[in-house]
Amino acid sequence: MAAWSSRKLLRDVILKRVVPNQLSAVRCFSSAPQSAPKIGHYSKKGRLWTGATIGLLIAGGAYVSTVDEATFCGWLFSATKLVNPFFALLDPEFAHNLGVSAAARGWVPREKRPDVPILGLEVWGRKFSNPVGLAAGFDKNAEAVDGLLALGFGFVEVGSVTPVPQDGNPKPRIFRLRNEGAVINRCGFNSEGIVAVAKRLGAQHGKRKLDETSSTSPSSNNEVKQGGKAGPGILGVNLGKNKTSEDAAADYVQGVHTLSQYADYLVINVSSPNTPGLRMLQGRKQLKDLVKKVQAARDEMQWGEEGPPPLLVKIAPDLSKEDLEDIAAVALALHLDGLIVSNTTISRPDPVSKSPLASETGGLSGKPLFTLSTEILKEMYILTRGKIPLIGCGGISSGEDAYKKIRAGATLVQLYTAFAYGGPALIPQIKAELAACLERDGFKSILDAVGADCR
Repeated sequence: MAAWSSRKLLRDVILKRVVPNQLSAVRCFSSAPQSAPKIGHYSKKGRLWTGATIGLLIAGGAYVSTVDEATFCGWLFSATKLVNPFFALLDPEFAHNLGVSAAARGWVPREKRPDVPILGLEVWGRKFSNPVGLAAGFDKNAEAVDGLLALGFGFVEVGSVTPVPQDGNPKPRIFRLRNEGAVINRCGFNSEGIVAVAKRLGAQHGKRKLDETSSTSPSSNNEVKQGGKAGPGILGVNLGKNKTSEDAAADYVQGVHTLSQYADYLVINVSSPNTPGLRMLQGRKQLKDLVKKVQAARDEMQWGEEGPPPLLVKIAPDLSKEDLEDIAAVALALHLDGLIVSNTTISRPDPVSKSPLASETGGLSGKPLFTLSTEILKEMYILTRGKIPLIGCGGISSGEDAYKKIRAGATLVQLYTAFAYGGPALIPQIKAELAACLERDGFKSILDAVGADCR
């Protein structure tokens, strides 16, 4: 319906506004005195130019009015590539905020084409139409959930959300390394706080329930519903701690109590390099104590038939073999629902090490992180013996990259930096390339390919 409305709007603009204006121009030129050769010369040129323009517009309008929805949707996504150079001229943080605002207002294309069946999978009892998600850090305050899911992501993770609002680190704090396809950031959990995010998610949830109730389309009780609490896709909520907090567990528990009712899964973020002391929580004893308290807070709440949301931990890529073994041991012992591997890195692998911006403090994301994060992912899959779902994050910029993460042990994948550079058009491209990789190697589904390189 949305695509049809867009085509009708374009046709109306052409037929009701542009064409009459152009016809007026023709009449104006035609009525010009022929006694003046110079004016007549331009009148003839004007008539030819105007006639050609009218012909192109009418032909284009007629084609747009008859083109199928899938083709029109593809055009809209491809057209977003024209905007990318404009965003590249803006300050990185301003461009980021502008992108969030655009998605929040629906000024982005909506994916109307269904995902191919080979990309669908079920994790934690939730059905994902595809395994490609948007990582935390883009929509920190849950302003644009509906718009981002409408782009075709299988899931979107908001946050990190802190209990109390905080501004984060001083600006500038985001640095583009365009030639390397990377970004260095030291935002420091800038957040509007859990109350603001809860109000926003609550309003979105209420509107969605109202739409479902008032829908006239019948649905069978036996019908399997795609998506989760966010409607068409799965919503993850990433929890953080305040910079000045002395009780990290209390911060995460507060996040669980306030936001878990809106989440299809929760994430304990203990791996950002931009909050002092945060990564210390990845130690065996610290992590075990933290996870126990957060699990207890979640489980003491009242839940319906679907049960409590799964609880995941997001880890850093800058970990030793001993660190990884400790995390795997805790995850298995406490029956953690999943791990996100990984966050940004404080290292500066080539070619970033040669960049003038390499000395900027903060976490590095993007293409240079791919190899390191994938190696850590593979190691964690082996250590957990494939018993815990892993989300592969770090450096994905193509369907082939996503496929390599899956073969290394990821059940789901996330991107952020490549999306910031490539825009909405990158999402259908990655999904199409991923499906082609699976079919090329004879896999019937995503789950069949998980951990293929570790067997």
